[in-house]
Amino acid sequence: MATHLPVIGGHAEGFGKTQRSDGWWVGPGITFAVFSTFIVYTTWAALQGNHYYTDPYLSPFYSPLIFVEPNSLAHGGAPVDMAWFGMWPSWFPHLIPASPAILILVFPGAFRFTCYYYRKAYYRSFAGSPPACAVGPLTIKRKYKGETSLLLFQNLHRYAMYFALVFIVLLGKDAFESFFRDGQPGIGVGSLIMTINVVLIASYTFGCHSFRHLIGGRKDCMSHCGKETIALGSFKQATWFNSRHMQFAWMSLIWVMVTDLYIRLCSMGVIHDFNTWS
Repeated sequence: MATHLPVIGGHAEGFGKTQRSDGWWVGPGITFAVFSTFIVYTTWAALQGNHYYTDPYLSPFYSPLIFVEPNSLAHGGAPVDMAWFGMWPSWFPHLIPASPAILILVFPGAFRFTCYYYRKAYYRSFAGSPPACAVGPLTIKRKYKGETSLLLFQNLHRYAMYFALVFIVLLGKDAFESFFRDGQPGIGVGSLIMTINVVLIASYTFGCHSFRHLIGGRKDCMSHCGKETIALGSFKQATWFNSRHMQFAWMSLIWVMVTDLYIRLCSMGVIHDFNTWS
């Protein structure tokens, strides 16, 4: 008896066309909403140049402080002595807002924007390329050139990773210092929020595909006479984070916004930080 198997592959032509009956659009829709919120909020917060600091909390969007505008201290800015190079330079273009965030956000932003996981997420939700598996893409009539032409900059991810590793140290320093005010040790809600933030960002970074490759992706063997080496143990740990890369990507993305918003509202006097110093 002849057996007729279903043909695998192919889908109905046209954007969004599919034979799927499930809610395939939910995932891309949520991604679009959350990612759009992050882009809008981050851009707005970075251009403010104020209410990013309330002793001892510094917003992760503004760390590290390269320059500080002296007049911003009265509006929730940081003291000039916290900046690496002091006061905001007079030669800086006046058309660009005097905000310390615009000097550093390109580095963590580049790491996230070129992330292998995020590429799939925003290719589907923003470019519809395709919006989901077995669903007609927006660019069905166009030739896809991937990261060899228009999207060549995506290959910068492996280099942006090194900056991301440095930012873990910088944000870790900020989190540690959030447990001290005027030299007095203590703890506040902001201290906990900042600590969770750096833990989530570190977990996201350590799960990066490029980081995992850096540890052991180039080696054929990481064991020695059947014994586990430091390299193999590190590779296994990176693999654990890598298998949860998507979860840490979204948790860290949302939490870094929560951290900035909390510090901003405290700086503005909208909410009060419960702590042991008060």
